[in-house]
Amino acid sequence: MTKPDSAVVRDALGVGIAVGLSGFAFGVTSAGSGLTLLQTCALSLLVFTGASQFALVGAIAAGGNPFAAAAGAFFLGVRNAFYGLRLSQLLALPRFLRPLAAHWVIDETTAVALAQPTRRSVRIGFTVTGLTLYVLWNLTTLLGALGAEAIGDTDAWGLDAAGPAVFLALLAPMLRTATERAVAGLAVVLGLGFLPVLPAGVPVLVAALAAPAVLWLKGRAIGRADRVAGRGRDGGKTDGTARTARGKGEDR
Repeated sequence: MTKPDSAVVRDALGVGIAVGLSGFAFGVTSAGSGLTLLQTCALSLLVFTGASQFALVGAIAAGGNPFAAAAGAFFLGVRNAFYGLRLSQLLALPRFLRPLAAHWVIDETTAVALAQPTRRSVRIGFTVTGLTLYVLWNLTTLLGALGAEAIGDTDAWGLDAAGPAVFLALLAPMLRTATERAVAGLAVVLGLGFLPVLPAGVPVLVAALAAPAVLWLKGRAIGRADRVAGRGRDGGKTDGTARTARGKGEDR
């Protein structure tokens, strides 16, 4: 199945523009957290992963330890490495382009690329989404940081919630199985539960334990089910053997 290039470009532009505009919220939030204009713009230029950027400035704004804030942002960004493993196979880019493409491996480019049916459309979707989003995100970050003083109290506008809201909107449709939903639900419970008692940035690290915890519980449940099924099969054989023996006895 093929997909017209124009349709791929249209979808990629839609995602890139919609998410790129939220860079304004990051610029305002970052400046409101005490970061300078240079620091704010450097984060968008060099880090370029919205969830990690919001996590970092949010933890700093809450008075958290900078190292804990950086650790939380780092672990949120680790998922991009796993995206890269899959995208490297689909894109099959020349070696000299891979370091440049790696900088654009984020949720949005991955979502658009994985939705394409052919390698050509994967490359177009990835490139258009990445370029649009990178340019808009950095431009709106600059505008947001410059306009932070005019806006005033960023908490009153609730702009700090824009980044996480976009991230959750992208993540929600991907939670298709019960296990995935359980991991997401437990992560929310852990993050919110430890938020009042742990330093800013640390609850994110605790929430990351949701995945191994759910997988461990699922493994135990599967093991119990297998043991019960095994006992049932053995019991069935025993009952069948007993009935056969009684039948032979009656015949004699």
